[in-house]
Amino acid sequence: MGKIDQIINKELTAFDRSIVATPKDRASLDAFAKANQGSSDIILTQMAVQLGYITAVKYIKEQINK
Repeated sequence: MGKIDQIINKELTAFDRSIVATPKDRASLDAFAKANQGSSDIILTQMAVQLGYITAVKYIKEQINK
């Protein structure tokens, strides 16, 4: 499992350096969406995609390490 954990950790840390901030959780994403009032929808979309990707990767890591 060590190699898989390395790959997953690399994927998770890649988003710490992305141009668009990745929200920590759904509540943070919802707060941003409410605050921007319809502007910057392309950024909101990217944030949602990144959050979904990270959530999926964390779930996979959790299932593998059970």
